[in-house]
Amino acid sequence: ALLANNTQVVLEKVIQDYPNRFYNIKGELIGQALQTARYRSTLQIPGSASSTIILATTTGGTGSDWRCIVLQTADFNEARNRFAEIYDQLSNSIITTENQKTFILNGQFETPTQDRKYTEVLFSFLPGVGEMKRLHVDLTLDADEQGWVVAVNVSDQEPREIAKY
Repeated sequence: ALLANNTQVVLEKVIQDYPNRFYNIKGELIGQALQTARYRSTLQIPGSASSTIILATTTGGTGSDWRCIVLQTADFNEARNRFAEIYDQLSNSIITTENQKTFILNGQFETPTQDRKYTEVLFSFLPGVGEMKRLHVDLTLDADEQGWVVAVNVSDQEPREIAKY
């Protein structure tokens, strides 16, 4: 067998706990706003800067989001390489959910360029059935004041909605 892909292993554990609103991987509360609570996550992708869980109560119901900042760097090439590396680790990986159903993560690669402030690969679950229909994984490369941020989100919110929290 191939060596376990750590990124995939972590992601699978996160996804398995999604039906519980990430209860089992929720660390300390780090911030609270009107309708959102942010927690530290006890799971993060190996080598990552930080990982948080955001639970929101909105008019449309509740939202659950696990966000891992994989890399923050001033170096675009480093960010682009890490982005591609994480993509390779996630693309077509097999995820087994809490109730032992198996899904394949499917996403179309986007090549980041330095003049684009935001690059995103949205992974969906195949087959898209049951509660997995609402869930998606996205890999983002975003420009910020310090440089570039590579992040992975597991969420039932729209990617741009998450960024507002």
